Amino acid sequence: RCKNLSVSFWNSYWMLPSDVCGKNCFWEAAFRYDYMKTHPSEKMHLAVVACGERLEETVTMLRSAIIFSIRPLHFHIFAEDQLHESFKDILDEFPYEGRVNYTLYPITFPSESAAEWKKLFKPCASQRLFLPLILKNVDSLLYVDTDILFLRPVDDIWSFLRKFNSTQIAAMAPEHEEPRIGWYNRFARHPYYGVTGINSGVMLMNMTRIRRKYFKNDMTPVRLQWGEILMPLLKKYKLNITWGDQDLLNIIFFHNPESLYVFPCQWNYRPDHCIYGSNCKAAEEEGIFILHGNRGVYHDDKQPTFRAVYEAIKNYSFGDDLVHSLLQPLERELQKTTHTYCGRVYKVFIKQLTKSIRDLYARRSKG
Repeated sequence: RCKNLSVSFWNSYWMLPSDVCGKNCFWEAAFRYDYMKTHPSEKMHLAVVACGERLEETVTMLRSAIIFSIRPLHFHIFAEDQLHESFKDILDEFPYEGRVNYTLYPITFPSESAAEWKKLFKPCASQRLFLPLILKNVDSLLYVDTDILFLRPVDDIWSFLRKFNSTQIAAMAPEHEEPRIGWYNRFARHPYYGVTGINSGVMLMNMTRIRRKYFKNDMTPVRLQWGEILMPLLKKYKLNITWGDQDLLNIIFFHNPESLYVFPCQWNYRPDHCIYGSNCKAAEEEGIFILHGNRGVYHDDKQPTFRAVYEAIKNYSFGDDLVHSLLQPLERELQKTTHTYCGRVYKVFIKQLTKSIRDLYARRSKG
């Protein structure tokens, strides 16, 4: 039974109210627990690229990854030189308990074309394209934008790697669920994947496969490897792309659709999924797994539901009770947003978060 459940976490003992933890709480996450027993040291690699004023946002994303994840994490942080010391000061204060390591990298592009890549879309954004070539000893990697928040363990999206078939090298979510509001299918001047394109804010990669693959393309009948295809694509399409590196990824997977695994929208939930009416059915049923606050919605008043989640995770102190210090205050703030389209479905913002907290306590109680 889950009543009066006491668990040890970072040398503190907390109580989980029985109304949060259902009677089967010990068994719902059994698969993950069993996997941990047989893969206790498998490390998950997460990469992010931070430039300009993205320090706080990046740290908040990393905090969300740490809170619920099971297996060890290694953060690969690509940042402008002036941000390195700040990252180090903050991350060294996190109570990792040996579960998290990080490496800081400078922003680097191929020397002969660095200027072109730097000015593509937003500063530093195209750095993600070169991760398979820079992190040569990393087999698999989860890349996320700085404006991502994890509402369930990173382990769960990492598990998609085991679902890849023999041809798939990466996984992303569609850019839109509803073609009537889709950007690519209405405005794009270049090839794009599928019906509405793909969004690269959350990108899971088998980088060993990426480095080995020869890609079909519309520039030459000869297939090209990852390091050979990027610059020719930029030269051909630079006057026709709007979203920079994401557009280049859409072009690549348009020509190589068999190489992409597409995961559901709740793994990359953005304002477009609710501001035009709720159109991510998977999130309605199961909740949001990964929140993507693109277009700066964490920092203005246009989408208060997104900002409320961001502020709750940013202000949460490691070691505090997750129910009373995170979940309950967040729900109170979300209830104030019901005058907005996203606020009308505010429960999808806490459905998975509630389950993640319950699972965390159950996991800790099992030792």
